[in-house]
Amino acid sequence: MRIVLDAMGSDKYPDPEIQAAVNAVQQFGDDILLVGNEELLKPKLELLGGSAKVKIIHAPEVLEMTDKPARSARGKAQNSMAVGMDLLKSGEGDAFVTAGNTGGAMANGLFRLGRIRGVKRPALTGILPVQGGYCVVLDIGANADCKPEYLVQFAVMGSLYAEKIRNIKNPRVGLMSNGEEAGKGNELVKATYNLLQGSGVNFIGNVESKEVFGGHVDVVVMDGFTGNVFLKTSEAVAKFMTTVLKEKLTSGVRTTLGAALAKPAFDQLRQVMDPGEIGAVPLLGIDGLVFVGHGRSDAHALVNAIRAARSAVEANLVEAVTIGIQQQMEASPEEAP
Repeated sequence: MRIVLDAMGSDKYPDPEIQAAVNAVQQFGDDILLVGNEELLKPKLELLGGSAKVKIIHAPEVLEMTDKPARSARGKAQNSMAVGMDLLKSGEGDAFVTAGNTGGAMANGLFRLGRIRGVKRPALTGILPVQGGYCVVLDIGANADCKPEYLVQFAVMGSLYAEKIRNIKNPRVGLMSNGEEAGKGNELVKATYNLLQGSGVNFIGNVESKEVFGGHVDVVVMDGFTGNVFLKTSEAVAKFMTTVLKEKLTSGVRTTLGAALAKPAFDQLRQVMDPGEIGAVPLLGIDGLVFVGHGRSDAHALVNAIRAARSAVEANLVEAVTIGIQQQMEASPEEAP
């Protein structure tokens, strides 16, 4: 397996990426194609002892977090994302991993790889810790304005991801709304509800945030504006609660002693809430395996991102989504582009 790793993606690039490449070779034995400025990467890789399985692919330009995605994807044709995705396009790589600008990854993915045939809009996909496991959430920001048929395709793609990668049989799919009852929600939700009933996915109806975090669904779909607000609010609340809990547990002798006894449980909680344990999530609908991790990713998180990409390669995720979308189009020919 050949995993392409963007060496210029994380906030502290390229050190986490180089360390992750070396560690991933040791863990998985795969070839890692490290894409970035060779003059910067080569001496750092040599300091770590290097590896015959880590190959540097030169890319002189970098997409920074402040860059406008579409404009930079066109203007910086030799950026590390573009060069890396070209390796996928040519068949020299099996999956691409980056901790860089998410919008840049989406723009380069569309320009370099294109959409899977029949996909109307690719979706940014999130994995959210919930009671009893995790929930696949999409879209989380790629498409602020959506049509009902987009959300139906998100449901199909998210369901396939939950099944193939999360190993969930017949995943339960919910539609985010302001009420559980049919007929609740805005016009987009109401129209999507009717389409999802005949989409072929295991649609269980509308859900609110409490059902998502309660573990009642395996996949939840929504427009990208709602999804982005939902995800960022969830992350902010989790951080707030963790901060308050830490303050209260260290506010006195008794609570500090209690906190020491409960440390193993808190360590487990921290691990569950750490996005680095997931590593990276896919841009579903792009005609290639493109995985995006958090900008704060360290080497551990990037190795987990590589692990996630490997799982998608092994599961033939692109082929599965291609077949799923084709079946959905055949079932609903009036929605075909």
